[in-house]
Amino acid sequence: MTEAAKRIIALLRAQNKTLATAESCTGGLLAGALTAVPGSSACFGYGFITYSNDAKQRLLRVSIKTLALYGAVSAETASAMARGAREMAGADLALAITGIAGPGGATAEKPLGLVYLGLAAGEWAITEKHIFSGGREKVRASSVAAAMAMLEKHLTIDS
Repeated sequence: MTEAAKRIIALLRAQNKTLATAESCTGGLLAGALTAVPGSSACFGYGFITYSNDAKQRLLRVSIKTLALYGAVSAETASAMARGAREMAGADLALAITGIAGPGGATAEKPLGLVYLGLAAGEWAITEKHIFSGGREKVRASSVAAAMAMLEKHLTIDS
């Protein structure tokens, strides 16, 4: 992940863009990977860890309606988390992760390893759905890697 984080920080700096993160199931692993890169403070200022629904509502302004209708692990919530993080941080971009890392919390409709990523910029937000295999740590690491790949792809296309 270190090489991906280095590439992302370089792209953000070259494009003079700022990034915020909003994490649930990864508990700050994405922000940690990005801030491990020297010079990341030039483009990364905020990382929100919103593990509970209450935190998602208070810190990221995810609506109670969104959480009630779709649940914390959904494309709608990932999008709302990304939009909220971007707005609250005043950042150009925000990247969000929400999912079920296990070992508990899975249902028939939402299996273990289900993760949604959200990326917001300006007025738009996009999401990706993933289902990762493995235990808790593998799901969390895979989520961070996928989120960085999503962001790097956007930054590369945008450059």
